[in-house]
Amino acid sequence: MIRFVAQGLLCLSMLTSACRIEPRNELPPLSPTATTDGLTTPEDSLLLDKLAQYTTVRLEADLSGLSDSTQQMIPLLIEAAKAMDEVFRYQAYGDLDSLLATLPTEAARRYVHINYGPWDRLDGNAPFLEGFGEKPAGANLYPHDLTTEALLQAADAYPDQNLTSLYTLVRRENGRLRGIPYHQAFSEQHQRAASYLRQASEFAQDSLLKNYLVLRAEALETDDYQPSDLAWMDMRDNPIDIVIGPIETYEDALTGYKAAHEAYVLIKDLEWSGRLQRFARLLPSLQEGLPVDAAYKAESPGTDADLGAYDAVYYAGDSNAGSKTIAINLPNDEEVQLQKGSRRLQLKNVMRAKFDRILIPIAETLIAEDQQRHITFDAFFGNTMFHEVAHGLGIKNTITDNGTVREALRDQASALEEGKADVLGLYMIQSLIERGEWEGDIMDHYVTFVASIFRSIRFGASSAHGRANLIRFNFFREIGAIEATEDGRWRVVPEKMAEAVDGLSNRILTLQGDGDYDLVQAFVGQYGVMSDELQGSLDAVNDAGIPVDIVFEQGVEVLGLAPREAE
Repeated sequence: MIRFVAQGLLCLSMLTSACRIEPRNELPPLSPTATTDGLTTPEDSLLLDKLAQYTTVRLEADLSGLSDSTQQMIPLLIEAAKAMDEVFRYQAYGDLDSLLATLPTEAARRYVHINYGPWDRLDGNAPFLEGFGEKPAGANLYPHDLTTEALLQAADAYPDQNLTSLYTLVRRENGRLRGIPYHQAFSEQHQRAASYLRQASEFAQDSLLKNYLVLRAEALETDDYQPSDLAWMDMRDNPIDIVIGPIETYEDALTGYKAAHEAYVLIKDLEWSGRLQRFARLLPSLQEGLPVDAAYKAESPGTDADLGAYDAVYYAGDSNAGSKTIAINLPNDEEVQLQKGSRRLQLKNVMRAKFDRILIPIAETLIAEDQQRHITFDAFFGNTMFHEVAHGLGIKNTITDNGTVREALRDQASALEEGKADVLGLYMIQSLIERGEWEGDIMDHYVTFVASIFRSIRFGASSAHGRANLIRFNFFREIGAIEATEDGRWRVVPEKMAEAVDGLSNRILTLQGDGDYDLVQAFVGQYGVMSDELQGSLDAVNDAGIPVDIVFEQGVEVLGLAPREAE
């Protein structure tokens, strides 16, 4: 733990009124000449080792094919995204600028900035600054001493407070829990983002994009996101996109109920997207073939799903904290999914960066030499794409009258859902290759899939993706689908892979459908653990100096655009 004693601990106290958020304090990328500034002890140099876990990527994109009016939208959308970043800083920690002001080195400030707080997202949210204990399970979305049981009791006693809503900040007032709607708690940021979205809509040449931007602005002012989710699903030909608002629930490790704020600004690759779109129509038949009893696949996935390839030009908030996602599957609203399916967005410039800088070096370190030729970008892209498609398969509502899967499994829901998507994505590839619908060598997908497990496990046990990969590694190891070699590498056993894929698919789909929280917790406790054998492999990767993930240089300057101010 680094010996920088934080002086701003009051920001961790329980707030009893609507929140106050300080302006963003943008930090530049850590420069090579500045890394040792202010370091006074050998222990402090541990921060440099932590920073070395990330490699910097410039979020650039070819904008030459965009019209002038479309290019004028980009700075406005980035400004809207920055407002979401301000909100997430508060949701994750509190007054982050006060903490940053107490830190004596650029390295410390940079690592806090990457993690949106003093807890290391790649190390199970362990504190890396002295003076901090464990990260509150509910981050700063609830009073820090609140238990799940107390929340649920209060939710029953005071249903008018919407304490379990995705879109309320929970605080205490006069000894009673109160749910503050996001559009009130974060009114300044929501209104600012809405203004930028409306300004951008005036430049939109695509009518469906224009409609979405207007509806999303209204959603930020009302917390009613379903109309804009439906409008977002209707878009197909827009060359630019923005995902913005309170969306994912990963930050809420207390109950998994609260959505955290984030944003992505994206440029669509229309040619790549056109090649992917045909797979959406295959979802119903793939659902029918799932290796599970009929009751667990009775829901019919929407066939209006959209598969697209994009270059990301800006990440903000939850999406920018710690490890960075390479694909998006939205919306999360189960009603919208059943009505219209989902959109799966593959972020190919970010995906390519992780493949080249992280996955290839990991494979050279951990995969048996004679199988390294099966590590390909096409397989990595396909595995990632079908992971996102697979979120639409399976079941959204329990078959035991326990509500939705997300409601029944609470804080365990995200890791189980990510595990489902991983293994069902590989099931889909197996099925499509057998049908002649996907061109590819199944061994390329198998070996790239296994190498990717080692990449994602390094995101840490606090990450839903990290836990999902631990489960998959241990399950596959138990089945014999992967085996250790004498020189400490790993080999795929192809004749066992289909059995492992079907077995884990069945297990996860059944757990989701039953909605039994205790059974899921036992399953995660059994398989979501780090073995000495696996830790040895990860140590070898770390010793090789391979980065864990990426951070971005991003913004209008990187894109060569002029900034836009609010009107």
